[in-house]
Amino acid sequence: MNEKHLTYADSGVDIEKEESTIKALTNGMTYKREGLGAPLTSIGHYAGLIDFGEYALAMATDGVGSKVLIANEMKRWNTVGIDCIAMNVNDLLAIGAEPISFVDYLALEKHSDDFASQIGEGLVKGAEISRMSIVGGETATLPEIVNGFDLAGTCLGMVKKDEVITGEKVQLGDVLVGIPSDGVHSNGYTLVRNIVKESGHSYHEDFSYDTETTLGDELLIPTRIYMEVLDVIKECDVHGLAHITGSGLLKLKRVTDLGFDFTDPIEPGNIFKFLQEEGNVDELEMYRTFNMGMGFLIILPEADAEKAAEMTGGKIVGRIVESGIRVRDLEIV
Repeated sequence: MNEKHLTYADSGVDIEKEESTIKALTNGMTYKREGLGAPLTSIGHYAGLIDFGEYALAMATDGVGSKVLIANEMKRWNTVGIDCIAMNVNDLLAIGAEPISFVDYLALEKHSDDFASQIGEGLVKGAEISRMSIVGGETATLPEIVNGFDLAGTCLGMVKKDEVITGEKVQLGDVLVGIPSDGVHSNGYTLVRNIVKESGHSYHEDFSYDTETTLGDELLIPTRIYMEVLDVIKECDVHGLAHITGSGLLKLKRVTDLGFDFTDPIEPGNIFKFLQEEGNVDELEMYRTFNMGMGFLIILPEADAEKAAEMTGGKIVGRIVESGIRVRDLEIV
């Protein structure tokens, strides 16, 4: 265990400064197209919506982040394409949109056919899970800018205008159904890598909680793609949705001004226990950085909660309250 308490900010990613940068970037984005193609949502939700007649087109863009550095260390790149697809698709699902197409952007230092083949393998797998087509992309060779590679993409989805879910229907007493994540997903890896470095561990060593795998392979488990959420939307009265990504539970502020009380949260997996122990990371920091075992959240009336939990393999984790975000006795905000 590290003697000092490691944090995301000290590792190089300050969430508050990041929010300030985003505000500075978007404050001047005031021009809006009119008519067909006009924006239907303001910047800041999980995905942007565009007027397309009876439908709204939904768009999201994201990348894999510094998780790619672990893939480089392990010389295994066949899962990061799934991460790239998942981080985009899950944001579309968080407003109720069905993904239909994807384009990728691969920036790299140098070319390698084996590397490219593995990246493509993951992208194809992610697209199959998401039931959508990859319709194009761009590859850029940037040896003076990129050290290794960076992978990002943009996803297009569609949803009928009257079926968009933004959280406006969320009300006091609504039930929270959490869906388990498949590990760390693709957020917080600057802190993850710092923990591994400072604690003297190697990505190639056995993972202490499961010696059948290595630490690196455990950290490369791809992000879960929550397509079953679309089935829940069809059969239940869903009031709100959330994809738990960077900044952990703080992302819930995007959905509603009401509060979240997690009285029975999903038990974090062993990888989170390992990171917390080895990095001596405070509990609050963990929930403000990682998904902590819950990758997606559905908010709906109590009458539909058990059905939604059964359909997704999730469970009831709490309720909507007047204010704040709380996990048992821990105040997140």
